[in-house]
Amino acid sequence: MNTVCVIMAHILRSHLINASMVPNRMKMPPYLGVIRNRTMSTQKSKKKMRDYYRLLNLDEGCSADDVREAFHKLAKQYHPDGGSSTADSATFIQIEEAYRKVLSHVVAQANAGQNKVEEAEEEEEKFKYKTPQHRHYLSFEGIGFGSPSQREKQYRQFRADRATEQVMEYQKQKLQSQYFIDSVIVKDVRQSKEQKITQAIERLVEDLIQESMAKGDFDNLSGKGKPLKKFSGCSYIDPMTHNLNRILIDNGYQPEWILMQKEIKDTIDQLREAILVSRKKLGNPMTPTEQKQWNQVCEQFHENIRKLNKRINDFNLIVPLLSRQKVHFDAQKEIARAQEIYEALIKTKEVTDKNPNNTDQGEGEKIPGVKTGFFNWMNVWKFIKI
Repeated sequence: MNTVCVIMAHILRSHLINASMVPNRMKMPPYLGVIRNRTMSTQKSKKKMRDYYRLLNLDEGCSADDVREAFHKLAKQYHPDGGSSTADSATFIQIEEAYRKVLSHVVAQANAGQNKVEEAEEEEEKFKYKTPQHRHYLSFEGIGFGSPSQREKQYRQFRADRATEQVMEYQKQKLQSQYFIDSVIVKDVRQSKEQKITQAIERLVEDLIQESMAKGDFDNLSGKGKPLKKFSGCSYIDPMTHNLNRILIDNGYQPEWILMQKEIKDTIDQLREAILVSRKKLGNPMTPTEQKQWNQVCEQFHENIRKLNKRINDFNLIVPLLSRQKVHFDAQKEIARAQEIYEALIKTKEVTDKNPNNTDQGEGEKIPGVKTGFFNWMNVWKFIKI
C-alpha cells in the first residue's frame, strides 16, 4: 500500500510540474510571433515595393515626375480604351496600383528628407550665436568690452594701431619697390618669405618699443598723458579720423589714385619726349630706310599708348571725383603733334641760320631777325605746352 501511494505521489507531482510549466512555455511564443510577423511583413512590403518599381521600369530613388512619366507611357500601351495592340485591362490595373503605391512611397521619402533637413537647420539654429541687436553692441565695429566709454577708448587705440600697421606696410612696399627690381626670382622669393618678413618686422618694432620704454625714453615726451589735439576746423569731422589722416600724411602716405595720376602724367611726358627724339634722329625728308624706321617707332608708340589708355581706365574706376577722370590719348594726334613740333624746330633753325648775328650790319637790321626768331620760339613753346 505504501509503495502504491509513493508511486501515485510521484505521478501527481510530475503532472503538477508539467501543468505549471505549460503556461510559462505558452507565454513566450506570442511575442516571438509578433516580431516574426512584423519582420516578415516588412520584408514582404519591401519585396512588393521592388516589384512595383520593376513593373513601372523604374529604379528606387527616382522622383515623382519620373513616376508620372513612366505611368503615362505604360498607360498608352495597356489602357483598354487606348486602341493599342498591347491593351490589357488586367495589366493596366496592376500598373495603376503600382503607380499609386510608388508615387506615395516617393512622396513619403521626399517629405522625410525635407523633415530631416528642417530638423538639422533647427538644431543648427539652436547652437548658432546670435548677436544682441542693440546699439551698444553694434557700435565701435564690435571692438572692446565694458562700459561705452571704456569701449570707445579701446576702439580709438585699435584704430591707432591699425593706422600704424598700414603706415608700416606702405613704407615696406615703398622700400621694396625702390630697392628691388621687378624680376621673377626676386618676386618668388619675396612672396615666399612675405609672412616671415612681416612677423620679423613686427617683433623688431615691438622689441624696440619695449626697450625704449624700459630705458625711459618715453617719460619726457612733450604732451605725455594729454589728449591728442582736436581738429577745430569743422565740427562734423570725427577727430579720430582727422588725426589718423594726419598721421598717414606725415608719414608720406598718398591715396592710390593720386599715385596713379602722377604715373600717367610722367608716362605720357616720357612717350612724347621719346617720339620727338626719334623723329629728330631721322632726316628731313626721310629716305625709304628712315621711313621704315619711323613706321616701327610709330607702331611701338601705338602699343605704348594702348597700354597707357588701359591704365587710364583703371584710374577712372578708383578716382573719387568725376572731374578728375581722364580721357584716352590718341596715338595719331600725338604723332602729328610731334611732327609739328619737329617742323617748327626746323623752321626756327633755318631762320637762325639765315639771320646770324653779324657785327657789320646795323642795329636796325638786327631787330627784325631777333623778332622773327623770338616768334618762332614762341610757336615751338606753344606746341610743347599743349
